[in-house]
Amino acid sequence: MPMSEYYQGLREKIGPELLLIPSVAAVIRNEEDEILFIRKPGETLWGLPAGAIEPGEKPSRSIRREVYEETGLMVNPNRMIGVFGGEKFRFEYNNGHQVEYLAMVFECSMINRTLVGLDGEAEELKFFKEEELPELAIPYPKEIFAKNSSSLKPIFE
Repeated sequence: MPMSEYYQGLREKIGPELLLIPSVAAVIRNEEDEILFIRKPGETLWGLPAGAIEPGEKPSRSIRREVYEETGLMVNPNRMIGVFGGEKFRFEYNNGHQVEYLAMVFECSMINRTLVGLDGEAEELKFFKEEELPELAIPYPKEIFAKNSSSLKPIFE
């Protein structure tokens, strides 16, 4: 679902002005240790499967829902990699809507391996090798993509 009723209601009240949005993002690896990224229609930059947390929704439920809607994958969040926010995480959508994300990033494992966008948000879904990551719309620290990041403590920025 591109925008929930909750966020549509907020947009009707404030228009395209800046919204601070709690969100989740997933680092998902395949058997070759490649990381899944999505590219949205009309955009050239890539992103992690991600989305807004809805009122009353637990982050673990939100990450499962968002990943499924965008990729068709069912996942389990295994651990939190980090929490990121601030001005670096501001983004303006093609329609002029401005957001600043407070992003909780989870390392997730796949339950199923059927990759297909269900909600129309992803034009392309692709796994990339760690050393060949695409240019990202949101500037996550490179450390979260390291294969050995599971031995690191979560990053809080």
